[in-house]
Amino acid sequence: MSINRVMISGNLTRDAELRSTQSGTSMLGMGIAVNDRRKNQKTGEWEDYPNFVDCTMFGTRAEKLQPYLTKGTKVAIEGKLSYRSWERDGQRRSKLEVIVDELEFMSSKQGGAVQDLHSAPALDAAEQVYDEDIPF
Repeated sequence: MSINRVMISGNLTRDAELRSTQSGTSMLGMGIAVNDRRKNQKTGEWEDYPNFVDCTMFGTRAEKLQPYLTKGTKVAIEGKLSYRSWERDGQRRSKLEVIVDELEFMSSKQGGAVQDLHSAPALDAAEQVYDEDIPF
């Protein structure tokens, strides 16, 4: 039996880019920086070491989420690893990426600044807005 599931959280390294496949399916590409925390053996201090992960989401959800996926936004994703290879200019290229099944926002934009959702004020139930156009 094989299991191919990936769960990561981090910050977007660039604005998400919406494209289409040859068959017309929407495809959203994004990069996520995920930090590993390790102790520096020379200084004894803890340091963050970034890993950069390419992620792709397909379909209508990708179209609706694209405006909200901007550089610096903190997200958590769940998906599966996918290896693909192609040829460009006579050179063989390959890529390991995460195909996104689920995406959760871990921060929100308020007043131009990114604020952690856990510290955002709770809304009164009477103030909540239910709008089918909001993708999350």
